[in-house]
Amino acid sequence: MLIRLLRTYLRPYKKPIALLVALQFLQTCATLYLPTLNADIIDQGVVNGDTGYILGYGALMIGISLVQVVCNIGAVYYGARTASALGRDVRGAVFDRVQSFSAREVARFGAPSLITRTTNDVQQVQMLALMTFTLMVSAPIMCVGGVVLALGLDVPLSGVLVAVVPVLGVCVTLIVRRLRPLFRSMQGRLDTVNRVLREQITGNRVIRAFVRDAYEEKRFRKANAELTDVALGTGNLLALMFPVVMTTVNLSSIAVVWFGAHRIDSGEMQIGDLTAFLAYLMQIVMSVMMATFMFMMVPRAEVCAERIEEVLGTESSVVPPVAPVTELRRHGHLEIRGAGFRYPGAEEPVLRSVDLVARPGETTAVIGSTGSGKSTLLGLVPRLFDATDGEVLVDGTDVRTLDQKVLAKTVGLVPQKPYLFAGTVATNLRYGNPDATDDQLWHALEVAQAKEFVQGLEGGLDAPVAQGGTNVSGGQRQRLAIARTLVQRPEIYLFDDSFSALDYATDAALRAALAEETAEATVVIVAQRVSTIRDADRIVVLDEGRVVGTGRHAELMAENDTYREIVLSQLTEAEAA
Repeated sequence: MLIRLLRTYLRPYKKPIALLVALQFLQTCATLYLPTLNADIIDQGVVNGDTGYILGYGALMIGISLVQVVCNIGAVYYGARTASALGRDVRGAVFDRVQSFSAREVARFGAPSLITRTTNDVQQVQMLALMTFTLMVSAPIMCVGGVVLALGLDVPLSGVLVAVVPVLGVCVTLIVRRLRPLFRSMQGRLDTVNRVLREQITGNRVIRAFVRDAYEEKRFRKANAELTDVALGTGNLLALMFPVVMTTVNLSSIAVVWFGAHRIDSGEMQIGDLTAFLAYLMQIVMSVMMATFMFMMVPRAEVCAERIEEVLGTESSVVPPVAPVTELRRHGHLEIRGAGFRYPGAEEPVLRSVDLVARPGETTAVIGSTGSGKSTLLGLVPRLFDATDGEVLVDGTDVRTLDQKVLAKTVGLVPQKPYLFAGTVATNLRYGNPDATDDQLWHALEVAQAKEFVQGLEGGLDAPVAQGGTNVSGGQRQRLAIARTLVQRPEIYLFDDSFSALDYATDAALRAALAEETAEATVVIVAQRVSTIRDADRIVVLDEGRVVGTGRHAELMAENDTYREIVLSQLTEAEAA
């Protein structure tokens, strides 16, 4: 997964990567050549007392060192830019894929996990790419070059390398094999910490209302402790890596000095060659250590890449049309024919063979007990979900064949739990129509019965709105959401229990103003409150995902037991009549 992800998203950066590899090659060659020059200075200059030789080769070493520094700076520069571009592209790809998800896919992954995958997981892959460009490219060149040059200096003494490199390889492999499952567990527990923290921040009022601070603190402490335990396990293995490597390095250095001293004593080796051999040994071991450092990052990056690929490989259940319809008659006629919806793996469908017709100039209401599928039914129209059976038609065209922008302009949805974005009142109202004037915004606010309270805010239309609209009340949030849809001016209005937080007086005033504003549009209202929908032109009664009655209020009261039961649970016989 990791290799495939890197190959896919690094393909556009072949030229910078090729230049980076060339710079790393030159820098490594310069690093490898310096010990040979140093050996020549010792054997030819220092031993013979030739100052000119020392100065000449010393100047050459300085020049090569400058080349090494320049190449290293260039390699790090291009490596950092390429790794950052990789992170940007992968984050963008994950974001775009998540944006295409329907509510079903978002619920499957969960918001905390999607956030972690888009941020932390991508960062781990980006860091691996950066370390690869800055360290790993030069490590094999240095290792192979060091071995070749060491063999050129003294073949018998190079037997030490034959023993050292396999030992290091075995030690690193054993540790890395144990790291991978720990890193997978760590990312999963990081998701859990994010989820718990997000719930506690979002549900702060509920926690305070039920005095559950201690319980939530215990939940977070447990999730945090589980993450800490896994992190300690990985930390212990990582901490073991460097002592193992350094112990092997030090023992091999002692062996080289021991055997090298005997060869110098016998005249088979010069002092400069031993110095150069020690330098090459350190370079070989340093390259192994760099590879070791990379191997420590690979397991976690591999797990993160799998999690990223899982998101990128998930297709939305709401598939864009191949040849989308880009024009409608714009009459706002809505028809649902035999619509059914079933979640994957569910034993029972949420909706079964639902038929509904909503015409321009009429108000159609949908009512039913909790869990009867009212919100799911409304979600089929703007394609928050796609019907698993039947079809949903707007002006005679199946919504699955409509261009998404055309559908968004035609259908305006006020969801059951309205969401406001961080910004101002004006930026939220212009979400569906960026070109709306201030006069249009104030008119929408007036219809939504929100003009008075917005005028009372400091700044009016420019008053700040917190993320989620947490700095306004539930009723104010609902009215702002209704005003936002009015600014959009769609042909079909869908109100999903959008008046539940309003008092009866505001509810009545809002419905009267809406009736005038949407006189020529199609209006579909889902509500629990009977008073909100009793005057509708058509009332559709849902029960366990089926339509069990359709008609006006008086007709249903006389003929439909389900509707009558709902009404009498809220009103007396006299009030219902």
